[in-house]
Amino acid sequence: MRPMRLLWVKAGKLLPVDTGGKIRSYNLLRHLAARNDVTLLSYYSGQRDAGYEDEIRRQFPGAHPVHTAQSDGTGLAGAVDYARRVASVAPYAVTKFTSPKVRQLIRVWFDEHRFDAAICDFLSASLNFPRMQTTPCVLFQHNVESVLWRRQAAHEPNPVKRLLFRLEALKMAHYERTTMRRFPHVIAVSSRDRDDMAAMIDPARITVVPTGVDVAAYSAAAQTPAERPLLLFLGSMDWEANIDAVDYFCREIWPAIAAAVPDARFRIVGRNPHPRVRRLASDRVEVTGGVPSVVEHLRDAAVFVVPLRVGGGTRLKIFEAMAAGKAVVSTAVGAEGLDVHDGHDIVLADDPSRFADAAIGLLRDREKRRRFELAASALAARYDWSVIAQQFESVVAAVSRDGQISCGEAA
Repeated sequence: MRPMRLLWVKAGKLLPVDTGGKIRSYNLLRHLAARNDVTLLSYYSGQRDAGYEDEIRRQFPGAHPVHTAQSDGTGLAGAVDYARRVASVAPYAVTKFTSPKVRQLIRVWFDEHRFDAAICDFLSASLNFPRMQTTPCVLFQHNVESVLWRRQAAHEPNPVKRLLFRLEALKMAHYERTTMRRFPHVIAVSSRDRDDMAAMIDPARITVVPTGVDVAAYSAAAQTPAERPLLLFLGSMDWEANIDAVDYFCREIWPAIAAAVPDARFRIVGRNPHPRVRRLASDRVEVTGGVPSVVEHLRDAAVFVVPLRVGGGTRLKIFEAMAAGKAVVSTAVGAEGLDVHDGHDIVLADDPSRFADAAIGLLRDREKRRRFELAASALAARYDWSVIAQQFESVVAAVSRDGQISCGEAA
C-alpha cells in the first residue's frame, strides 16, 4: 500500500487521551502517521492553550492546531450559546463545533488538492466540510449519535434536561441521516452500529473497523492477581452515560453485593466526577477523580463492572480491562458492538439481581474468575491497535483510490 497524504479533522483537543473517543482516534492516528503523511487539524475552543499546541505538534509533527475562540459549551457562556443556536436545524452537538475559520481552511486545502483523502472524526466536525470538493472524504462514526441521544433522554432523571435531550435526539436523527448520505463512505466501530446506519444509507457505503486496545500497555496488570474483592468502573465521569451507570449500580446492584461480600469495595475511576457521582462516595465506595494511569487500578481490581444503560459505539474500557486480564460483568448495552461471548469471556446481565449475583460469584470463586480472566486476555490479544489501524488504512486507501468526492455539509 503506497503512503497517502491524509487530512484528519478532529473537533476539540486530542490530548490528554482520557476518553474513549480520544483513545480510539489517538491510536489510529499514531499508526497511520507512521506510514503516511498525516495532517491533524485539531481545533478547539475556550482559552488559548499554547502548551497543548506545542505538545500536539511534538507528538504529531503534521499537526495543525487551531484555536477558534468560541464558547466551549460549558457554564453560563455555554447556556447562552445553546440558546443562540436552539433554532438551528442541526443539533447543538454539531453546531457548537462548527467554526468559520476551520471551514475556510478546509475549503482552501481542498481547492489546493493537498490530500488524497480526508477523515471527519465524529459527526461533530462534519459541518466544517464543504458540500462538493475534489478530496474523497470518510466519516468516522464512533457512535450512532441519534441512538445515543434517545437513550440519554430515556434515562435522564432531570425533567428539563430530559426535554432538551429529546429535542437534541430529534434534530440528531434528521441531521445524522442527511449527513451520512453526503459522505461517500462511513466507518463504523461495530456491526450493531452498521446495522443501525444501514437504515439511513446504502450498507455498501459502510465498513466496520472494530475497536482496538494497546495490549502491551495493559498486559502487565494481568501478571498480578487481585488481593482484595474490589469492583472497578472506569470512564469519564462527566459523561451522562457513565453518570447514569454508576448511579444505577450503586442504587440497584451494589447493596446486594455489599451484603453478600462484607469486605467488597467499589471504586469509580475517571476524570471530572459529576456531583451525582461524588455523592456516591462512602466508606465502601471510592470516587478517585482523574488519575495519571488506570493500569494500577486495573491491577487492583478483582472484577470490572460496566453497568451502562445508555451509550453507543463500543466500549474501549472493556477491552482494556480484558487486556489487563480482568473478569468483566456488563449490561448488554455496555458490551454492545464488541466480539464478546457471554459465559465465556464476559458475563452479560441486564437485570440488577442477575448482575449482582454474577459479580458475587466471581468475587467468591477464584477458579471461576481465573477462567474468565484467561478467556478475556486471549480475546483482547486479537484486537491490538496495530492490527486495527491497518484495517482502517485499507478502507481510506480504497475510498481514495475510487476517487469519490462528495463530502458532507448539512443544513
